[in-house]
This record gives sequence, C-alpha cells and structure tokens, in this order.
Amino acid sequence: MSCKLTPWGASVVRNLSIRTRRPATSTLRAARPERQPIPQAPFLIARRGLSDDLVSRQPPPPPQQMPGTTPEGSIETQNAKTPEVFAPNFLNAEAIAALEKAAAGQDLYGDEDSGLLFDMPDRVGKGQQLQDRYHPVVDQVTKLLMKDGKLSKAQRNMSLILNYLRTTPAPKVSPLRPLLPGSPPPDQLPLNPLLYLTLAIDSVAPLVRIRALKGAAGGGAALELPEPMAARARRRVAVSWILEAVRKKRSAGSGKAQFAARFAQEIVAVVEGRSGVWDRRNLVHKVGTAARANLSHPKVIGKKR
Repeated sequence: MSCKLTPWGASVVRNLSIRTRRPATSTLRAARPERQPIPQAPFLIARRGLSDDLVSRQPPPPPQQMPGTTPEGSIETQNAKTPEVFAPNFLNAEAIAALEKAAAGQDLYGDEDSGLLFDMPDRVGKGQQLQDRYHPVVDQVTKLLMKDGKLSKAQRNMSLILNYLRTTPAPKVSPLRPLLPGSPPPDQLPLNPLLYLTLAIDSVAPLVRIRALKGAAGGGAALELPEPMAARARRRVAVSWILEAVRKKRSAGSGKAQFAARFAQEIVAVVEGRSGVWDRRNLVHKVGTAARANLSHPKVIGKKR
C-alpha cells in the first residue's frame, strides 16, 4: 500500500532510511572519524557585488615575525608566494595600455593607435575629393589604362606594373637618351617604383604640341604653330604613345597579367632608351623647332592683338 506522501510506499522509504543511516558500531566510527564542518562566512544578500563585500572576504593577516629572526629571513616570508606578474609580451602590453586609456577616459579605437603596417592615409580636406589621396601620376595612368569603364581591372594592372618595376633589375641608362636632370642613380630606381614610373613618363613626354591654324599659310594650307603644354597634358600624350607601342607588342606568355607585364617592359625600355617613343618625341620637337618662325606671321600677330 502506497503512502499519500510518497508514491513508492512506506517500505521503500524505510529501506532508504536504513541504508543511508550511519553505522552504529564503534569500530567503524573509529576507522572513519567524523568530519568537522568548515566554518564559512555568511553570504550577504544585501551586497550588490563581491567588490563591495568587506565582511565575507577579509584580507589575509600579516605574517608574524618569529623571535630572533628578521622580516626578510622569516619562515612566512620565505614560504610566501610572489605576486603573479604578466608575461612581457605584446598582447599583455596592449591590454594594459587599453586599460590605462579606459581609466583616463580616452578613446580605445582612436587614430593614434599603433599596430598598422603602414601609416594611416591623410583625411580628405574640405575642398578635395576622395581620389585626391592617390598620387597624381598613379591616378592619371590608371584612368588611361581603364577600358570599358572597368576601373578595378585597371587598378589591378597598375599594381602589377609597379610590382614588376620593383622586382626587375636596375636599368642601364643610355647616355644618348638621358633622363630628366636631377634623377637618382639607376640602381636606386627599383627601390621606388612610383618614382621609376614618373621619371620614365616625364622623360619621354613632349614639351610642345603642334597646333594647326587653318588657311593661315595661304591657298587653304594650315599654318603650324608650336604651343607649350602643361604637365598633365604632357603625361597624357606620353602614356598614349606608350600604350600604342604596348599594343603592337606580342605577349611572351599567356594569362591575364600579360598586358601589365608588357606595359612595365615598355617603361623599362623607355628608361634604357630602347623604346620607339623617343623617336616620336624627337620628331615633335623637331617640327616645333622649325615652326617657331611661324609665330611672327602677320595673321598670327594680328590675331594676338
């Protein structure tokens, strides 16, 4: 018959109570002495946190000095454990620095944080655009390399070109076709591929362009007049000449990176004086030198007045 309080019945409860009862023999009690309860401090429910609990978490008492010994040579001092010190690595240093910033009320993710491989780019000014953070030569050449509006492909080719100029051997400059005055030695050009590219383009860029004045020479013939060019226009003409020479070249291999390799090889050829772009530049300068006499033509002088 089961009990109302327990569904197992009174017999089961009696058996359980007998099994869990402590043995009554004195021999077993002597073999297994009773354990003394460990005194514990009462848990303070009114406390909001352990950091504010000053009763249940008392600091350890100071070590007692034994008679006839100094504090440095006491037994408690010798057996006391040294405080734990953080390992001297960069992770702990960064964590401690972050804690110090948080304690001082500073921003943990400010611009002054270190750990970057390169310096942070300058912020865009008030009258500037986002693309102004790039070098003007890199931005202009990238836009000229772009085809069908695929800017990402042109940027990838530009990075391959600069990487080729950085890893290629130092060029051998020809004395017959020197570079711009004040240029660094050729063995230092691969160390700065951006200067390498800029020096090659500016060295082969024409200084003047030929403008035709229709019907000014008489009989319907055009009058050729030399006209100086700005730096951006000179570079645009030089890059267009280099692109024409690159398209005529045949690829040495197969793959998507062959155009960038051919363009970089043409840049190296320009620096070494082996490129045909030098002939086009010399031809423009020759025609401009011969056309200087046309600047004193009556129709040109009258038009300027």
